Amino acid sequence: MEFADFLTLEDRVDLIVSFAICGEVAGDVISLTLLRTPKYEPLLPPEERGVRISRDDRPRIPGDMLAAINWQGDTVVLVSTSGQRYEVDVHRVDEEEIREAKRILSKMNADGCFRMDIQRQGGPC
Repeated sequence: MEFADFLTLEDRVDLIVSFAICGEVAGDVISLTLLRTPKYEPLLPPEERGVRISRDDRPRIPGDMLAAINWQGDTVVLVSTSGQRYEVDVHRVDEEEIREAKRILSKMNADGCFRMDIQRQGGPC
């Protein structure tokens, strides 16, 4: 499991939820970024539409899109693609950032392109 200290969020032309993950060396931060640009998706082939995932310390795998996100309460987020799985502890992240991230993720998933399970502490919403 990795630990995030904060999130970077954007809700404009691009929809972005980016986890700032603590690196192995003190002070290092690695970004795990989920990005979707619905405005321009109609210009893309169907197989390139959806939420792209990138991580600063790994090369991007072409065609590896978000398949599922499971937000367990306000403490653990499981992010899955067809080829990767990430487990991020977000208990240090501000509650307002968490609420906003969940809202943006819901907007990213307006067409149901990935499985999304967002649970509150003690059970599903």
